[in-house]
Amino acid sequence: MVDADLSYLALIVLLPILLLIFLKLIVRPRPTNIPIKSRHVFITGGSSGIGLALARQAVTEGARVTILARNLEKLQEAKASIRLSTGIDVDIVSADVCDYDAVKNAVENAGVIDVLVCNQGVFVAHEIENQEIHEIKEMIDVNLIGTFNLVKAALPGMKKRSDRKPVSIAFMSSQAGQVGIYGYTAYSASKFGLRGLAEALQQEVIDDDIHVSLIFPPDTDTPGFAEENKRKPRLTSIIAASSGTMQADEVAKIALNGIKSGSFFVPCNFEGYLLSIGTAGLSPQRSYLMAFVEVIFAGLVRIAGLCFQWTWYGSIEKWHAQQN
Repeated sequence: MVDADLSYLALIVLLPILLLIFLKLIVRPRPTNIPIKSRHVFITGGSSGIGLALARQAVTEGARVTILARNLEKLQEAKASIRLSTGIDVDIVSADVCDYDAVKNAVENAGVIDVLVCNQGVFVAHEIENQEIHEIKEMIDVNLIGTFNLVKAALPGMKKRSDRKPVSIAFMSSQAGQVGIYGYTAYSASKFGLRGLAEALQQEVIDDDIHVSLIFPPDTDTPGFAEENKRKPRLTSIIAASSGTMQADEVAKIALNGIKSGSFFVPCNFEGYLLSIGTAGLSPQRSYLMAFVEVIFAGLVRIAGLCFQWTWYGSIEKWHAQQN
């Protein structure tokens, strides 16, 4: 009986070790490190919020930074702000990401890009029944089509770079790109689209040592977020509040660290990690330790997800009952 117990205990210990060894052998792409110092980081939506915080973080780590946005006046203010806080200048370029020719011209004039951060975004929360079609189209155009424009414009130069060090393309998604939320129909559609783009693109560019990251910030305290809240449906605020709010500087630091490590998924808080585990699916995973966590805890996270859904649908039922 004792021998049987010891054998059972040895099996319990051995199985996780064998799983770790197996995962270390199969995870793809392989782990990498992407240097930032003395390299060109190109950030869209860089005149405020997370983009501005990312630019500030990158210059403090020794990068040469270019920020792109539509509003030239805000770009100049952002440049002055970065100079004031760091003593370092950044390059600025005004262009509309929805205009491919303008994007291509901006990218070519900026020079070869080592880290492309597609951070531009438009968000207007509303039930699809009540949302204007032009608002839906704008979110799709800026958040998704604009990202295609940036990648297509930057890829030729990134592939022809002379130093041959690893480089990165990062997409600023959202926790609304991991799970659909009431009132986020158009926004979630645009951000879910980034995941499909990122997964397929990583396969297309891995042979050129280009590494794709998908960043998932929760609600972030930015000027844009303050404007969003003015129109956000009450039910949206109730459901989205379960993940809390972060500061732009916090998100920027986590995002840049994720980019430097070549992580495909870059969650920004605990809820984001749970969502990343629960939605891992067939996405690439560089870390065999994180792959181990995904394999072991996926079922438990699914249970947690069902509990969240129970809470959300309860809130929806309660809301409609009160309205009627």
